Amino acid sequence: MNTVVLWFRDDLRLTDNPTLTAALEAVDEVVPVYVVDPQRRRTSRYGPRKLGAHRARFRLESVRDLRESIRTRGGDLLVREGRPAAVVSELAERVDADAVYAQTKPATEERADTEAVRAALPDGTTFHGHWTHTLYHPDDLPTPVGGIDDTFTPWRHEVEDDASVRDPLEPPESIRTPELESGDVPTLADLGLEEPPSDDRAVLAFEGGETAGKRRVERYLWDRDRLKTYKQTRNGLLGADYSSKFSPWLAAGCLSPRWINREVARYERERVANEDTYWLVFELLWRDFFQFQFAKYGGAFFTETGIRDVKKRWRRDRERFRRWADGETGVPFVDANMRELERTGYLSNRGRQNVASFLVDALEVDWRWGAAHFERHLVDYDVASNWGNWAYQAGVGNDSRDGYFDVLWQADRYDPDAEYVTTWLPELEGLPSEYAHWPWRLDDDESRGYGVEPGVDYPRPMIDVEDRFRELDNR
Repeated sequence: MNTVVLWFRDDLRLTDNPTLTAALEAVDEVVPVYVVDPQRRRTSRYGPRKLGAHRARFRLESVRDLRESIRTRGGDLLVREGRPAAVVSELAERVDADAVYAQTKPATEERADTEAVRAALPDGTTFHGHWTHTLYHPDDLPTPVGGIDDTFTPWRHEVEDDASVRDPLEPPESIRTPELESGDVPTLADLGLEEPPSDDRAVLAFEGGETAGKRRVERYLWDRDRLKTYKQTRNGLLGADYSSKFSPWLAAGCLSPRWINREVARYERERVANEDTYWLVFELLWRDFFQFQFAKYGGAFFTETGIRDVKKRWRRDRERFRRWADGETGVPFVDANMRELERTGYLSNRGRQNVASFLVDALEVDWRWGAAHFERHLVDYDVASNWGNWAYQAGVGNDSRDGYFDVLWQADRYDPDAEYVTTWLPELEGLPSEYAHWPWRLDDDESRGYGVEPGVDYPRPMIDVEDRFRELDNR
């Protein structure tokens, strides 16, 4: 081979990038390209736009960081706008490429893009796909993807007993690219988006790119020594270090799960090995599980009845959905989480479970609307993790049980002093915790005394939430 095109997708890193390594082993000169696809920011079929400002900014920062890393090694990253099939095939023809190397992923749009690129390539140009985004490689699973268990725990035990994690690949020392116009990394304005709000209540100022991702790992594991208590603190709601928060960099491919796994193993050797350190790897396994489930079931994850063909009656009530999305349900624990999501592009795992359950169990709104809303806003949006977890909560996915999250109990359990709720709902900060979570229980005298009037200063609940949870308990 003489020249290959290297199409970067959700693998915006140099460390442990099998696609990059394979391309550099095949030829002396590669043409790296990142494609800004206008289809990725269209309005989804469920209502919300597919790409919001928080995730877009993180992605653009990641592309800039990747370009800088390639440039320090003597090469360059081309940036082009358009549909991948057109951009990649035209570039391959222009440089007379022998092959195109690219990451492959299991979700339907990603698969369609892969096949469209493959079909559009000039005669004689081959396509080489590489699976790069999971802890375990599908070729190393004890059971092929098509036959894996649909329940997480048996699958996890099988993998832990009978599979091994490949060693992460080192980044290249040099990258040679031909002289081509590199193109500009677009701005948010170029994408039709406004700069997202800056809010000092955010748990972390997420910055895109492999450089920032490795810096976060260094701070969380080594500088602040937080991994030793990860399982104990992971249900937190406020602050940078109650959880690792590696997920945005994993989603964009700025960090490799295999590289993180190696860092955890080093931490266990040099600091401590306990249930907390294992639990971070456990979470990587959950992430893997949904990736392989998407490889198994594909588009079934986007259907109303999910992979288990469970038929439920969903409300298509846009006003209910709007109040949920805008954080105006009148249930403080739900509203605080939804406002954090809108302002920062991030939400704790505990918060995600509660707001999802409230939408699908208490409000009975189509779960796919909620998944699409998360797709727009989450800085760590990953197709398989997002839609797999929403299907799980809706009772139409993997490991699904007919359970729900009682957000009133959850609020008392995980926010006993109402610190989280009053952080994001400052209109309630004058209330004691029992009323900050239950403001509709204020009588007139208490309302005047605390200076908070339900229905004026803060919305009344959109449903009789206590009665609704009693119904769910008795169903």
